[in-house]
Amino acid sequence: MSTTKTPNLVARRTFLLAAAALSTQLIRTPMAKAETVKKPVNLNKKVNLDHFIADCIEANNEADAQMAVREVLAKAVSKPGALLNALGEPDKAGIQILHQSAALTIFNAMWTPQMNLLPHNHLMWANIGIYTGREDNILWRKNEHTIEAYGAEALFEGDVGTLGHDIVHSVTNPLLRFTGGIHIYGGDFFHTTRSEWDPETLDERPSDGPAIQAMFAAENERRAKK
Repeated sequence: MSTTKTPNLVARRTFLLAAAALSTQLIRTPMAKAETVKKPVNLNKKVNLDHFIADCIEANNEADAQMAVREVLAKAVSKPGALLNALGEPDKAGIQILHQSAALTIFNAMWTPQMNLLPHNHLMWANIGIYTGREDNILWRKNEHTIEAYGAEALFEGDVGTLGHDIVHSVTNPLLRFTGGIHIYGGDFFHTTRSEWDPETLDERPSDGPAIQAMFAAENERRAKK
């Protein structure tokens, strides 16, 4: 008996197989689309600043205080939108103090577009977390006569920078919009006499909280004249 299939039978089977495959695709497509639907973003979500500060204070009691506090800060800036909602959009250069004690200082630093801060030290560890914009750091070290640049670090939204006790750095906001960051220091930042260096001559001179705040005030005046 011949097993040769007629052209009509082959064509019919080919049609049925194609129809079955198409039917399967039509059933699966809506399911695939349903899996890719994104949940709406809650634009009103905010970081609870009181809880954040309390967590930082508790972490500062750990054996490695800087790394413990850094972990709390990293968690906060990992959702920069929620932190921005809690602090508000930066609209001027300034420092908003969130906590200040002999053991820990936390503040919100706001940089105007293309603002520069001259080289300075802290004489205590520092963690810096960016919640909007970008902060470029030039790292300096002391030599026989003054300081010299040896490195750089760019912090983008969601990044956390870690600075040791002896670090000297200068800061620039390279963007044409504001930058905001949470700065945390392992001591009383505003009542510690530190050093800053003239940006042109690199001559060393005293610096403290009022000197830093005066720089922010001068920046706002400069921007207002534009």
